[in-house]
Formats: sequence, C-alpha cells, structure tokens
Amino acid sequence: MTDRTNKKEEIIQGVAASPGVAHGEVFVIHQRDLEIPVLELESTFIPREIERFERTLVETRKEIMRVRNEVAERLGEGEAKIFDAHLLVLEDTALIDETIRQVQDTHYNVEHCYAEVAQRYIEVFAALDDEYIKERMTDIRDVTRRVLQNLLGQSAQNLYELTSERVVASEDVSPSDAAQLEGSKVIAVVTDAGSRTSHAVIMARSLKIPAVVGLHDITKRLASGDYVLVDGYDGTVIINPGEETLFRYGRLKQERLNIQKAFEKSSLMPAKTQDGVTFKVCGNIGGPEECGAVLANGGEGVGLYRTESLFIGADKFPTEEEQYQAYRRTVEAIQPHPIVIRTLDLGGDKMVSSLNYTQDEENPFMGFRAIRFCLEHTDIFKDQLRAILRASAFGDVSIMYPMISSVEELIQANRVLEEAKEELRHRHAAFDENVRVGSMIEIPGAALVADLLAEHCDFFSVGTNDLIQYLLAVDRVNDRIAHLYQPNHPAVIRTLSQLMAVARKKNIPVGVCGEMAADPIYVPLLFGLGADTISVAPTSLPEIKYLLRRMNFKEAQALAKKVAGLTDPEAIFMALSAFYAQNMGDLFKDEE
Repeated sequence: MTDRTNKKEEIIQGVAASPGVAHGEVFVIHQRDLEIPVLELESTFIPREIERFERTLVETRKEIMRVRNEVAERLGEGEAKIFDAHLLVLEDTALIDETIRQVQDTHYNVEHCYAEVAQRYIEVFAALDDEYIKERMTDIRDVTRRVLQNLLGQSAQNLYELTSERVVASEDVSPSDAAQLEGSKVIAVVTDAGSRTSHAVIMARSLKIPAVVGLHDITKRLASGDYVLVDGYDGTVIINPGEETLFRYGRLKQERLNIQKAFEKSSLMPAKTQDGVTFKVCGNIGGPEECGAVLANGGEGVGLYRTESLFIGADKFPTEEEQYQAYRRTVEAIQPHPIVIRTLDLGGDKMVSSLNYTQDEENPFMGFRAIRFCLEHTDIFKDQLRAILRASAFGDVSIMYPMISSVEELIQANRVLEEAKEELRHRHAAFDENVRVGSMIEIPGAALVADLLAEHCDFFSVGTNDLIQYLLAVDRVNDRIAHLYQPNHPAVIRTLSQLMAVARKKNIPVGVCGEMAADPIYVPLLFGLGADTISVAPTSLPEIKYLLRRMNFKEAQALAKKVAGLTDPEAIFMALSAFYAQNMGDLFKDEE
C-alpha cells in the first residue's frame, strides 16, 4: 500500500453511476495494446490459416456463451443480453469474409489481417453520424480483443485473481471485465469514460458495487496501491482521504444503509398514499427466474415480461411448446399476481444473428423490428401468441404489442391473435378467452393517435426510454449528447399529459415501464398525470413504495398540474426534486 502520510487530499467530481460508498487501495487496469505479429505465409499454408481463424471463432463463441450463461445465472437475463450483442459482432459475416479475403490476397497471417479489418471498421463507424453504431463501439473493441487474444494464445486479464479488496480504475471497464465483478474482490469501480448506461455500470448496479464514471483522467492520476474513497451517490472520488473524511463518509454509509432498511421495511406493505389512494407497482423481468426478486421486493405482479431472451443467441427460433413451457413457469411463479407478456421485440439492438432474419439497416431502431417483424413473419408470431394464450390458462395474463405506430398495425396484430385463438379452439387447448390486449406507446405517432388505438386494445403501456429518444431525437447512451436526454423536457411532460387525458376519457388503464418510472423523482408526476401502474426493475421497488406511502395523491395531482404549465426543463426538475425532498424528509419515521 502507498504511504498516505502527509499526502494532500484531492477531490475529483465525476458522474454518479452506481450508489454506495467504498474506500481502499486502487488496482489500475491499463488496457495494453496487443502486439500483433506480421508474417508472410506460403500459399500452401493459407487454407490452414483460414481453418485456424474459423476454429478460433467457434471457440470464442463458446467462450462468450459461457460468460453469458454465467451472468444470466448470477444476475438475470437483463444483464446477460449484453453478450448477445457480442455474438452479433463475432458473427458479422462482412467482417469475417473480408478477413478471409485479405488473408487470401495478401498471404499475411490471420491475426494481422483480422486486426487491420476490425480497426478499419472501428474507424469508419466512429466517423459515421449514426449513434446506433457508435454505442456499439465498446462491444466491437471487446470482441475484437477477445478474438485476437485467442488467436495469439494469450489469456485475458482476470479480476478473480485479485488477492485483496480493491477499487478498480480503468479507462472504461469492458463488458468482459464487468462480467467478472461478482466473485472478485472489486469493491468499487471508477473510469475515465463511460456513462450511467454503460454495460459495466449496469452490472455494477446489479451487484451493488459503487461506481463513478466520466472522470476523464483518473487512470493517469492514480497508480496501483494508491488509496481512494468512492462516493457512488454523489459521483465523487477522493484521493488520499484523511481520517476526518473517512469518519464522515463512514457515517454517511451507515445512514444510507439505514435508509435502505427503511425502504425494505416498506416494500411488502401496500402502495397506499396518505390520503388513501392505492397504486399498483410491478416488476420488469426477462424470464421466470426473476419472479422471486419481484415478489421479494414487494412487486404486485409483472408489468413487462421481455420475451426476447428465448430468441436471442439461439440457433433456431424456439418452438411453440418451448415458449409455452417458459411462459407457464413464469405465470405460475408470479401467481396470484398479474403478468403482462410483451410479444417479440427483435430488431434495433436485439437482432438474431444466427438465424436467417438478420438484415443490415442504416437505422435499426427505426427499421424492421418488433411488431413490424412479427406481422411480416406471422408463423413466428403465431407460435408465440399460441404459447402465451396457452399459458393464460394458469393465471392472470395480458398480451402487449411493442412498437405500435398505427391503428392498422394494431388491427393486424389483433387479427393474427384471433387466428391463433381459433387454431387453439380447433385443438381443444385451454386458454383465457378474455385475455387482455395492450399497446405500447413508445413512438410519438402512437401517442398522437391514442384515441384511435384505444378502440382496439384494453390498456396502454408507455415505454418512456424509446418515447423520449424519438420525441427529442436524442440517444441517451451517446456521451456527447446524453445531457439532452431529458425526461423533464416540456415536450415529454405534455405528451404524457395528453396521452393520459385521452386514456381517462376512453377509460383505458395506463402503465409506465421505462426508466422514467424507476426514478423516484418522476414517480409522483407520473401518478399525478394519471398513470395507474408503473413497472420497474425489482431493485427499484422498495424506494418507490416507501415514497408512495408517504405522499399525498392530491398533492401529486397539483404537482402535475404545476409542472405541465412550466416551460423550463430546469424549473420542472427543481419542482419535482422539491416534492421528493418534502415527502422523503424524515426517512426514519415508523410506518404504521
């Protein structure tokens, strides 16, 4: 450990990414450049070199799948999907074909050719004005490095080898490194780059490891063995913290733990406001194994079951029977509570590369995805609908269509649903004849025609992540413009207000299932505007239920009315923050 005697305390401000407080010695990860040999081969060795490349790709795929399965088992399907994107990069036919072609044309070794081709891709993508491509740069670099290490016979850095608890400092922790966080001795993470939505941060939050990102040059300021304190609540890193600082943060850490205990105590109580209004708070899941976390954190059902985990990374589409078994297990696991199952949302950042339905698109998020994919491939869609319908015989199930942009799409989807029902009747298979059908509102156009959509569905579910991105033309995971992603933008508030007014008029329940619903600052606003239900990650449920039990619904309605009249995003945020602080002031008051 570095001698801290008489060393000056230094405070660096970054972006709070994962809550918590930790202090200890630093382990700095410097991502060294791989030394790639350049070897000219004789013609007779070229087929063998290509065979070595293809064998390495197969080995790398098994490696990624192993990591994916380990993460799914430890953290759940939501975090494991990170590695589905890695499989897409690994299996990119253009990258593979161009590498093989370069080996054949130049007679150079495959490591050299693959590194050159991959670097060209990275440079071209970095220069494109396409944020979907740019947000995948970490994945491309991570996969490229993994393939090259396997070709070179080198082992990757292993965080499991840490012999004592350390704060890991890195330029940007890769998904492969992040997958090692659990089971290692990492007590906090600090990075030069990164964002609150980076893969490493997502995993750190799931593991309750404090993280601060966006520190710019923290890896240059620190050396392995230095001593730091990490405040993941406020985004502060303190180098060489003094005894007074350590004492102060020790008290803060205990206060935060006490607050968390208060939240957990409230989690299994009804989400009932001080003036007697009860709301439903549910959990988002990616598979049956996550139902336990929903119930343990006080969830009153599942408001969003993402079904893509059954499809992504598979060698073939799952059969109706395979899907039915998964849906039935999930429905039975959450009983007696309701569950909303979202139909397939492939496309955008969730494409099945190993199947013959992948196609290149300039803007996948606005392209051939979700309900558009399903309506073109009705055989796949019907398999899923029949599976969900059969599972509805075992509990309270609703079906929800993603990415609806028009009344015609909703009518078409319902028509396919009716065909699926008729086929099950013909088989004498049991299902809920009155299963409810909902439309996701995540496209501004859908919000504008909500009154027309209401004639053909039983409920709305607002996907705020996509709705805000499409509404403001801002990609929240792009570091350069992430500050423009504002749930407190007047356009967002007005859109939600108008949508919920239409829903009230049409007597259509409204749920909200995006990140906006998981932020306690916005929860009173959403319910004040007219939301009936919110659905969030299970870990977010305790604080939200605590807040709902302390607030007054009429005051939340007054807050919504006030905010709807404001035009400055900062003023909106200040009003929401003040309401939150007012209702959460005495966190240790005993719950009745």
